[in-house]
Amino acid sequence: MDPCPFVRVLVGNLALKMPVSPRPAGAGAGVHPSTSPCYCKIRLNKLPYQIADAPLLQPSSEEQHQQGAAAAPATGVLAAVFHLSKADLDRLTAKPSLFGNRTARLKIAVYAGRRGTTCGVGSGRLLGKVVIPLDLKGAAAKPVVYHSSWICIGRRGRKMASVSAANAQLNVTVRAEPDPRFVFEFDGEPECSPQVLQVQGSMKQPMFTCKFSCRSNSDLRSRSMPADTGSGGRNWLTAFGSDRERNGKERKGWSVTVHDLSGSPVALASMVTPFVASPGTDRVSKSNPGAWLILRPGDGTWKPWGRLECWRERGGAAGGDTLGYRFELVLPDPTGMGVGVSVAESAIPASKGGKFLIDLTASQPFGRSGSPACSPRGSGEFGHWPFGNCRGFVMSAVVMGEGKCSRPTVEVGVQNVGCAEDAAAFVALAAAVDLSMDACRLFNHRLRRELSASRSDLLR
Repeated sequence: MDPCPFVRVLVGNLALKMPVSPRPAGAGAGVHPSTSPCYCKIRLNKLPYQIADAPLLQPSSEEQHQQGAAAAPATGVLAAVFHLSKADLDRLTAKPSLFGNRTARLKIAVYAGRRGTTCGVGSGRLLGKVVIPLDLKGAAAKPVVYHSSWICIGRRGRKMASVSAANAQLNVTVRAEPDPRFVFEFDGEPECSPQVLQVQGSMKQPMFTCKFSCRSNSDLRSRSMPADTGSGGRNWLTAFGSDRERNGKERKGWSVTVHDLSGSPVALASMVTPFVASPGTDRVSKSNPGAWLILRPGDGTWKPWGRLECWRERGGAAGGDTLGYRFELVLPDPTGMGVGVSVAESAIPASKGGKFLIDLTASQPFGRSGSPACSPRGSGEFGHWPFGNCRGFVMSAVVMGEGKCSRPTVEVGVQNVGCAEDAAAFVALAAAVDLSMDACRLFNHRLRRELSASRSDLLR
C-alpha cells in the first residue's frame, strides 16, 4: 500500500508579554490587557480559524522584559493543527498568479478578555495581529520550523487596547511536518455491500470488500466471539438478550464484515447494543446510546478492538440535530479483561453530515522544534502511552447527512497501520459511523429498504 502525501501545520508554545502599565481607573476603564485573560484566533489561509488561550507573562521590570525577550518559553502546549492534502499543497505552492503570491499565510489575532460573544458580538478586545508566511515546498518530505521566538503584535496606525498593548510581544512556534496517510473510498453505501478502493492520486484500486447483514437475535448470540472482554468487569456483549431488546422502537442486528481480496474476513463492525428510542420520544438519547463493537480476527475467533457509541442530540438555536459519538479503544490489561480508553468524542450535523475524527496530536508533548514525540517513552510527563499503537493523527471519515447517498472517504495515518488488517479495522469503524447516521434517525422516519431485516435476508 502506498500512502498519499499530507502535511500538518502545528502552532504552539503560545505566550503573551507586555510592559506593565498603570491600570486606568473609573467606570470607563474597560478591558485592561495586563490583567485580563488573553486568547488567540489562528487561521491558515481560508481554513476555519481555531481558538487557543495565550498565557500572559508579566515581567516585574523593563530589565526582565529585555532579558526574557531573548529566550522564548517552551510551554509544550499545542494551540492549533491544520491538515493539508496534496491538492491543498498544490494550490499553495503553485506559481504566483496575476493577483498576488499564493504563499500560505498563518494569521494570529490576539485578544484580551474572555472567549465568547455577547449579543452576537465578540467579547474580546483586539490587541494586535501577526502574519507569518509559510513556504510549504518540501514540507511533505521533511519537518520545517518557520518561527520559534517572540514577535511584536503592535501595529502602527491602529488604536491599541492600551499603551502596553502597543509594545506587546507574542511567543509562538510554527512548524510543518509530513503526515502521510492511506486513503480509502467506499464505491457504494455501506449497507449495499460495496468494494473499498485505495486512492493514490488519480489511481484507485480495490483493497477490501464489505458484506452488510441484518441478523436476528438468535443469529447474533450464535456468533463466535469472546465473552471475557469487558472493561472493569463490564462485558462488551452484555447488551445481547438484555431488557433493551424489546419489540417497538429499536434498530438492532446490523453488521458489516470487511474481507480482503482473497475473501478472508479481516474486520467486523457489529451492532452490540440496539439503537432504542427513549421513552416518550422518537430519538436515541445520549443517556441510552446504541453501540457497535469493532472486532479483528485472532486465535480463531473475533477479538474486540474498539467500541463506538452513537446517539442523537437536539440542535440548539444555531442549527439542527447532530449525531453524537464516542469511540473507545479496547486495550488488553494484565487481568486479561479489555480496558476501554476513550480517544474521540464529538458530534456531526445530522442534516449536512461532516467528519468523524480521531486525532491524538494534542495528547503528545509539543516542543520548540522537531515533531511531537511519536512515543512518549522519553518524556517524564508520560510513563505509559495510554492509546496502544495509535498516536498523532489516527483517522478521519467523511460522512454525508441523512437521506443523502453516502460513500465514506477514510484517511488513516501511516504510523497507525502496520498491515492491511490494521487498515481494515478503520474501514469497519467508518462503516459503523456511517450506518449510525441511519440508526439514529428519528423513529417516525422510515429507513431505506436495504437496512431492513427482510431485505437483508433476500441478499444473503
